[in-house]
Amino acid sequence: MTTETYRCWAEIDQSALRHNAGVVRENIGSAELLAVVKADAYGHGLIGVAQALANEAQLFGVANLEEAIQLRARLPHSIIVLGPGLPEERSTIAERGFIPTVSTFEEAQEFSRLVPDKVIAIAFKIDTGMGRMGVPEADALALFKQIVALPNIKIHSVSTHLPVSNEDAEYTRDELLRFGRDVKQLRAEVPGDYKVHVLQSAGVLAFHEEIFDIVRAGIVLYGISPLPEFQKLLKPVMTWKTRIALVRDMPKGSSISYGRTFITPRKMRIATLSAGYADGYPRHLSNRDAAVLVRGQRCPLLGRVTMDLMMIDVSKIGNVRVGEEVVLMGRDGNEEISCAELAERAGTITWEIITRIGSRVRRVYV
Repeated sequence: MTTETYRCWAEIDQSALRHNAGVVRENIGSAELLAVVKADAYGHGLIGVAQALANEAQLFGVANLEEAIQLRARLPHSIIVLGPGLPEERSTIAERGFIPTVSTFEEAQEFSRLVPDKVIAIAFKIDTGMGRMGVPEADALALFKQIVALPNIKIHSVSTHLPVSNEDAEYTRDELLRFGRDVKQLRAEVPGDYKVHVLQSAGVLAFHEEIFDIVRAGIVLYGISPLPEFQKLLKPVMTWKTRIALVRDMPKGSSISYGRTFITPRKMRIATLSAGYADGYPRHLSNRDAAVLVRGQRCPLLGRVTMDLMMIDVSKIGNVRVGEEVVLMGRDGNEEISCAELAERAGTITWEIITRIGSRVRRVYV
């Protein structure tokens, strides 16, 4: 696919996706791989990513019903809806055979009665410290027994979530021990063929002593490690690009962008790029020593990022031309602007950088 007419686009490396899935596979043995493709596959494109991983993943995880429907139109894999289904969505979830994540008896009871002639597989979630979804740990066994007894309900899997696996190893190891005990008790008192999953990206990389049956790989698949020491194992999947839309020679003392927060200290050659915060480039990178790559060289971002445009200093690059490619994130030659660098300078996390990339940024699969 040609990108010559694109103002701003993201190139998605399918071989890098599969490489990263291979890194996960090396750590999890024969466990099933649940590829998390929620939030438009972390900004990489839901359908394109899922199709690239169709032979690597045994099942997929999405955030909501809308994503599940989009994915089912293209792939036959089992799909877990990782977020809670709204009351109005539950009948469609049940009828379409998606696997809902359940945190309360009321949810399970509703699924039990929605499609009387059909068994609904559900994912039972235990809250071991995330505080976002799941049955409180102390109540898990009793509620599990109640839910299992409901008609038309089958337990697909039991899971929890690790809230500090990239921040607090001591808490995470204790949490995994607790969850392991919970699972043993469930299996002892309520035998069944249900599966268990807990490890997400950081867990796969650093806490895979106990793998269980399924792992939920998310950001690691996209070549971004939640733990910096493992980054060398992964290949970044996305290269985010834009084009030079204008080149001007500006005299000393010229103000650049809203607020006049940058004044040229000397005569400078300034390029205007056809990307801005409406494309997802963080406005918080304004005046924070951010840079982009032009012909493999770092060029500083000047002044404030605007909605559709941003300005950079190209004074040190000869004969810069309108229409030239610029790398906002990714590698060009020996230089790289990593997602982690953008996140650090913007005062946020890598997850937010990639998931905020806008819909007008074309995804191109290479």
